This record gives sequence, structure tokens and C-alpha cells, in this order.
Amino acid sequence: MQPSLEPDQQLLLSTTAKFLDEFAPPAEVRRLRDHDAGFEPDYWRRGAELGWTSLLVSEDAGGGSVSDNGLVDLALIAHEFGTHAAPGPLLPTSIVAGAVSRHDPGHELVGALLCGDAVASWAFTEPVPNDALGTVTVQARVDGGDIVLRGTKRPVESAVQASHILVVAATGSGLTQVLVPTDAVGIERRSMKTVDLTRRFASVTFDDVRVPVTAVIGEVGGAAPAVEEQLQQALAILAAESVGAMQHAFDMTIEWAFNRYSFGRSLASYQALKHRFADMKTWLEASHAIADSAAQAVGAKSPDAAKLASAALAYIGHYGSELLQDCVQLHGGIGVTFEHDLHLMLRRHTLDRTLYGTPAEHRRRVAGIDQKGRNAA
Repeated sequence: MQPSLEPDQQLLLSTTAKFLDEFAPPAEVRRLRDHDAGFEPDYWRRGAELGWTSLLVSEDAGGGSVSDNGLVDLALIAHEFGTHAAPGPLLPTSIVAGAVSRHDPGHELVGALLCGDAVASWAFTEPVPNDALGTVTVQARVDGGDIVLRGTKRPVESAVQASHILVVAATGSGLTQVLVPTDAVGIERRSMKTVDLTRRFASVTFDDVRVPVTAVIGEVGGAAPAVEEQLQQALAILAAESVGAMQHAFDMTIEWAFNRYSFGRSLASYQALKHRFADMKTWLEASHAIADSAAQAVGAKSPDAAKLASAALAYIGHYGSELLQDCVQLHGGIGVTFEHDLHLMLRRHTLDRTLYGTPAEHRRRVAGIDQKGRNAA
């Protein structure tokens, strides 16, 4: 969480927290386990009215943020999503709304996303053996006035529920982004299982899907800078959400340790547990700091944004898992039951730590960035 917030940011944060307390309590998250979309349409529209989907969209395109850094504002929302294990396609819809609005501020999809009448997804990652971070094998070729897509993307969040998918594809030695309506001929969407109760994913196959070349967002073969920026945004959102889950789990465990007694003493009074709590608090505060730094850098388009974003995912992905597993262990037997809320936080973090690259992949990405910098010096 950012150490200091502007009044408008505090209002955005408190309003979102109150909304999620009311409409996404643990009981509702459990109910949505069997819901096809993982969220109710009215819930998503009301969230959009609070500004969830507008923060990466300029005012000229109908959006707007509450500060001078829309990504930091979005990270505040993502933190609350993590705290509540909240439903809804916050990340992909925000990424697509920002990308499309920068290319075409008047695009009708932008308006539908901003008011919550539609959701969209960003198809970036691919299945094994092409699941390494940044590997793109889906092909896009221009054929007359059309662009044709062939290949498979997975996992694609809310692909079954989305009206459009922004697809990252290879065109020669470059990348191309194509906005594809999900009712286009040749698309096959197959739902996947996930550890998270409300997030929905699918494998999407494009079998010579043909759309007008006007569906290209940006330039054919020239989308690499935009894709990199969107990846950094996605990583910053995931980092903030993961830290929210970590914070809630830690708070729950501290409360449990003070209220649970053994031999007439609260569990929190035992020195061995104090040492574990000290380690967890250190990991948590460092995770807050690096997530905040990543959001600030990415939102400001700082030269070190890519490095900080990957460093955040590497650190939070590793130590967040350590913290959450410790929280489960410190709760004892109840910590591994479905009835307890702790697993909701563990599930959200487990998903986030691998969605756009594993901690190991992000460590390699940071090392590659450092090596590139040394070579250029």
C-alpha cells in the first residue's frame, strides 16, 4: 500500500473497500465458486461506476484517474481485490481498455468497458512448450484487407465471458496486436480449471480467424513497445493484488495468535512464534515497498520500470508463498479447511504468482535487463 495517499485516492480506496465488504464477502466468493462467469454482471457494472475500468484510459477517451498516475490508482483497487479475493476481470479489462483507447479513443468497445456493459481479455501467454514469459508463436498475417490469426493462447482470463480478445501475435520478426470479437468464425474457447474460486480462464484456439485489418491495434509488426508496456502494467497489478492477499492473511493470523490460548498463554506470547512473525512482517513490508515502487515506475514510464516490475513479481511470488504457507501452518488444522477464509488468500496469491511468468522467469528477466545495461555501458 502506498505510504501516503492524496484525498481523492483515499476516497477511491475507501469506497472500493466498503463496496467489496458488502458485495464480495467470503460467503459470496464461495457462492460464486459454481458461477459460470465467477461474478455477477450487476456487480461488475457497479464496480465500473466506481471507476475500476477507467484508470488507464485518458479523459479524452472517457476515462480518467484520481491522481497523476492512473496505474498507482489501479494498484490501490488491485490491493483491495487481493484483500477480499474479489471476483471480476479487473486486470484484463483494464489492460485492454487502456490499449484500445490509446489507439482509438472513440472505439465503441472502450465505452462499453468503461460502463461495465462488456468485459475484454488480453491474450498474451501461450501453452507448453511455448509457455516461457514473452514467447509468442501465434501467427498473424495480412491477406488483402484482412488479418488472419492462427495458433493457441492460454490461459486467457474471462475469455468465455469477453466480447473481445486483444491477441498478441507474431508477424515476421515483430509483434502485432489484434482486437478480435469472440463471435468471429474459427475461434474455439475451452474453459480451464483454476485454484482461484472466482477467476475464470480458457484456452483459446484461432483456426485461421479472419478479421478486417482495421482490427489491428497499432501497427502490423510494430506492437512490441505497447506489449511491453502492457506486460509491465499487468505485473504491477498482480504485485499489488498479491500484497493485498498477503496483508489480509497476516492480519488474520496475528489476530488468531493473540486470541488462541495454550497452557494459559496466548500463542502470540511464545518466542518461537514471535520469530516467525518477525520474518513474515519483514517479507510483508518489503513486498509493500517493491510493489509500490513498481506501480510508481510503470505508471510514470520510468527507465527502470521493466526491472522493478519483474523484481516485484520475483520477490512477492517467492516470499508471498512463504508467508501464506506460514499463516496456514500457524492456524493449525483449521488453516487447511475449506470453511476457513485463509485459503481464499492463498488461492489468489498462488494464481497471481504464475499468471504472467513465474518468480524464476522474472529473476532471469531482471538478470537479462542488468546484462543488457552493462553491455550498453
